[in-house]
Amino acid sequence: MARELLPYQIAERSIIKKYRKQLWNPFIAAVKRYALVEPGDKIAVCISGGKDSMLMAKLFQELHRHSDVPFEVIYLVMDPGYNEMNRAKIESNAKLLHIPITVFETDIFDVANNADEHPCYLCARMRRGHLYRKAKDLGCNKIALGHHLNDVIETTVMAMFYSSQLQGMMPKLHSQNFEGMELIRPMYCIREDDIIAWRRYNELSFIQCACRFTENCTICDNGGGGSKRQEVKILLRHLKQTNPDIEKSIFNAIHAVCTETFPGIRKSDGDHSFLEDYEARRGE
Repeated sequence: MARELLPYQIAERSIIKKYRKQLWNPFIAAVKRYALVEPGDKIAVCISGGKDSMLMAKLFQELHRHSDVPFEVIYLVMDPGYNEMNRAKIESNAKLLHIPITVFETDIFDVANNADEHPCYLCARMRRGHLYRKAKDLGCNKIALGHHLNDVIETTVMAMFYSSQLQGMMPKLHSQNFEGMELIRPMYCIREDDIIAWRRYNELSFIQCACRFTENCTICDNGGGGSKRQEVKILLRHLKQTNPDIEKSIFNAIHAVCTETFPGIRKSDGDHSFLEDYEARRGE
């Protein structure tokens, strides 16, 4: 008689079996293609509590369990000032999925929400800084964030439409402010629809956005409200109806840039995020 699997075991098996092509294979492809995990690494897998970072944690558990490359991993949760419901949801999901999280607290929401201008920009910058600092204190040399393929595509389009830049989202960044630290995005090649499918298959629910500006929509499927990112999502969805390969084309395009055809080439500003710059320009 086959033994009954626990929820975390079912979730792990679905990554390797049912969603191997959609999740595991592109995860491994990104790790190898961009050299994201190297011998001796100690990686802080940063968990916000959403579907993307929770799946990333499970992917790293599988990689750590089976990889021939020796590396260490810490599952790091930063509490920027979550309400009780969001904090409890993150902790219960971590327990359900057998993810041994390390939690540390900050006052980011209090500081950002009391800022006179650009609270979203300030929040984003402070989050990144706190994650780097805590990870470095724990002996890590890398932090991993859960941005996926659709984030990469949407960021590229948003940069053109709303910031007048041809700028993408790198799979690996060397921090300019924290010596010896790198940021990696191992879900770079995974589509968001496949993440949602995995979540639904395992009947899991995660927090969507825990910002105090949007607490009325903290636990939902795949929201986004009226943001510019959501506008771009809808636009790409419409374009996909007539060109099913539109996402693939954009993703491949950022890997085949002909710099000699652009008159405005300038040096990249490294770890500075377009999203942070864009939010500042919007005046959020």
